[in-house]
Amino acid sequence: MATCVNHHFFTNMKPNKPTQTPYTGSKLHPVNSTSIRCVQTGEKERVTVVKNGNDLLEICRVLNGMWQTSGGWGKIDRDDAVEAMLRYADSGLSTFDLADHYGPAEDLYGIFINKVRRERPPEMLEKIKGLTKWVPPPVKMTSRYVRESINVSRKRMDVPALDMLQFHWWDYSNTGYLDALKHLTDLKEEGKIKTVALTNFDTERLHIILENGIPIVSNQVQHSIVDMRPQQKMAELCQLTGVKLITYGTVMGGLLSEKFLDTNLSIPFAGPPLNTPSLQKYKRMVDAWGGWGLFQTLLQTLKTVANKHGVSIPTVAVKYVLDQQSVAGSMVGVKLGLAEHINDCNAVFSLTLDDDDVNSIQEVTKKGEDLLRAIGDCGDEYRRA
Repeated sequence: MATCVNHHFFTNMKPNKPTQTPYTGSKLHPVNSTSIRCVQTGEKERVTVVKNGNDLLEICRVLNGMWQTSGGWGKIDRDDAVEAMLRYADSGLSTFDLADHYGPAEDLYGIFINKVRRERPPEMLEKIKGLTKWVPPPVKMTSRYVRESINVSRKRMDVPALDMLQFHWWDYSNTGYLDALKHLTDLKEEGKIKTVALTNFDTERLHIILENGIPIVSNQVQHSIVDMRPQQKMAELCQLTGVKLITYGTVMGGLLSEKFLDTNLSIPFAGPPLNTPSLQKYKRMVDAWGGWGLFQTLLQTLKTVANKHGVSIPTVAVKYVLDQQSVAGSMVGVKLGLAEHINDCNAVFSLTLDDDDVNSIQEVTKKGEDLLRAIGDCGDEYRRA
């Protein structure tokens, strides 16, 4: 497949002079059209490239999300988890999303990547990608502090260079995030990081970061059939700049599945328990969007589409988001050694949603609340009280 990517974000950027111009959607000028081109990515539908200038990374469009290793989803056995990672990679699901604060996730990746080096051919090793995150406290971002923090992840993951470092910052009023990102860019130039990205930044701050010359390739945000906020303000900026979106919450922690079809959560013990942090989080999103009744209508519609194509509801949910503007990849959480969704994930790549499918889904979703108006822009979930 081809994906359109950007060579240079803004021709008049001055990276040495931080700016804080808010993004309004009307003052941003698009990059020169000659700076956008399409990159052919090899295996059709499975992989894509996120790119900024000479920085590029090929990723699988369905990512294995490792938040579940941080606790709250069941006890993870190290050896079972690593073997499960190998099964995902062997099946072609070769991109793993992790973080410095996801419990043992980076350590598991280090064990896993060494098994790949020893037990798999070199061409498979080249396809494996580990996308980690750095979520520092809001302290002074010196070059030394940033370097030492990134070296911890490099050591835990046992890699000379991080494939992607996705940066998060808690407090927008503290502009130290620009200092941190400039130091991360320096580490990229030194070969310690291959690509610099963001996680959970809103449109306004993404615009500020790009204006300061930081070579961002992607922003990870919450995005699902229920939560379409990224297709509003964020998508406009992404189209202008070439920044791609990596999405999480795409199956809403499992709510978008057959397991919750035809259930009534208002009756105690009548339905599946909301017994994980992700299920509890996304149930609150359902409540803000339209409630459990409307959500059941959506699940019934998705089940009809899924039956038509011989796939599952989660497969339809992921494909729908992957087809949205500027989305490079969508994450599906993996409970390593406890449950697997390899077949459902791989089915995404052969699924094509036709106009009837899309129209039937949108007939339901248009009845929901405008979440952008109700709760604000995407990328700001974890900064709210």
